Amino acid sequence: MNRWVAPCCFLFASILSSANAFAEEPTDVDKAREALTKQDGDSDSAKQLEEVFQAAEKNYSLLKKGKQSLSYSFDYSYFGDQRFDIEIQNSSVRNLDVTPAATHSFTNSFSYDYGLLNNLTLSTRLPLSSKFDTQDELSNTDIGDISFSLRWQPLAYVPGTPSLTLFSSFKTATGASPYEIDINKQLSSGSGTYSISGGVSTSKVIDPVVLFGSISLTYNFEAEDLNQVRGARLLESVEQGYSISFSGGYSYSLSYDTSLSTSIQISYSDETSLKFSDGSSAKAQDQVSSILNISLGTRISEKTIINTNVGFGLTEDSPDVLLGFSLPINLAGLKD
Repeated sequence: MNRWVAPCCFLFASILSSANAFAEEPTDVDKAREALTKQDGDSDSAKQLEEVFQAAEKNYSLLKKGKQSLSYSFDYSYFGDQRFDIEIQNSSVRNLDVTPAATHSFTNSFSYDYGLLNNLTLSTRLPLSSKFDTQDELSNTDIGDISFSLRWQPLAYVPGTPSLTLFSSFKTATGASPYEIDINKQLSSGSGTYSISGGVSTSKVIDPVVLFGSISLTYNFEAEDLNQVRGARLLESVEQGYSISFSGGYSYSLSYDTSLSTSIQISYSDETSLKFSDGSSAKAQDQVSSILNISLGTRISEKTIINTNVGFGLTEDSPDVLLGFSLPINLAGLKD
C-alpha cells in the first residue's frame, strides 16, 4: 500500500432493537403514559448506535499470530427528545403535556486483540458507561455489555484488488438492564439482552483514497423471567428481534501523518415485543437510524495514530450528536 494512504476505519454495528412501548387499549393514566411516553430505562438509539464508533477497526490488516494489542476509546452521545404525558378517558384526550428530555452518555472502552492466526483475530471489549438524564436529574455509572468478536480474512491481500474481512460477535448482558431497574429512579448501562451478529467488510485502495463498506446482521435473544413494574403492570419478557446495518465511506490521505474519513451508517431494527404478567402485551414500532460520521486520523509516532470523530444523527431515531476519540495503549507486555 502506498505510504500516503493512512489507516482507515472499517465499521460494523451490533444494533440493539429499541422503541417506545405502545400498550393495547390504555384505560387509565398510568397505561396511557406508559404507552406514549419514552421510559427512562428503555434502550434508545443512542445506546444502539454507541457501538458504531467503538466497533471501528483501527487497521484493516489483522494481527500476526501470537501478537497482541490494547486500545482505549472515549465516546460521548447526546439524545434529545420530547415526552408526552396524556390522560385518555372514553377515547378522548383530556390532558396533554409536552416535556423536553435530554440524555448524555459517556463511555470509556478498553479493547484487547489477540492474533490466533495470521488471518484470524480474537477481540474483546469492556465498556464503562456513565449516563445522565438532565430532565429527571438521574445518573448512573456502571459496567456496560462486554462483547467478544472474531475477524477473519479468508484471502490474502493482493494490491489493486478489494480486501475482504468476515466478522462475528457475541454481546453479553453484563450491564444494568433497562428491563430490571426501577425506571423512575435509575438509568441502565446495558441493553438487557444477549445477542449474536455477523457480517462482512471490504475495502479498496485507489491511491490516495481508500473506499470501504460493511454490512451486518444482529439477532437479539429474548429476555425472560423479568419482574419490572411498568405503570399498573409487571413486565415479564422482552423480545427485540433482529436488526441489520450498513455502513460505507472513504478515507483520504491529507499527508503521511493525517487522514480524513467520512462515512454513513444506516440501520434497521425490527419491532420489540413486551409481555406482561396479566397476559397483555405491547409492541414497539420498528426503527430506522442513520448517522453521518467524520473522523480525523493523526500520526503522533511511527506506530501510534489517534483517531478523533464527530457524528450527527440524520433521522429522528438517531442520537443528535456523537463525539469520540481512540488511541492504542502501549504496554511492555504487549509490545511486538
